[in-house]
Amino acid sequence: MTIIDNKNKTDFKILNFWERDYKTLFTKKFENRKKYKATDPLKAYSFLPGNIQKIMIKEGQKVSKGEPMFILESMKMMNIIRVPVDGKVKKIYISVGEIIPKEHLMVEFE
Repeated sequence: MTIIDNKNKTDFKILNFWERDYKTLFTKKFENRKKYKATDPLKAYSFLPGNIQKIMIKEGQKVSKGEPMFILESMKMMNIIRVPVDGKVKKIYISVGEIIPKEHLMVEFE
């Protein structure tokens, strides 16, 4: 929704935040930003770029929340990536030795 203030010749936008409307000005950068999209709890994405050192799960395997999935080397540290949900491994999208970027889909659960 756009509101035009004829007195000041300003084009205001309405920002709805916590069920309240606020009259504001948006920058082009804000208007062109990547829109928020809720994450799918059945998909695990990398939170750091890095190198996959070890994969400890297999497709079709039943897993429990908190179980180790991968070892991701990032910033000279070995990070143990754990299973985020109880379920079954549907598909693994990474391989040992692969260098992955941030927000890369690593595994999908069912």
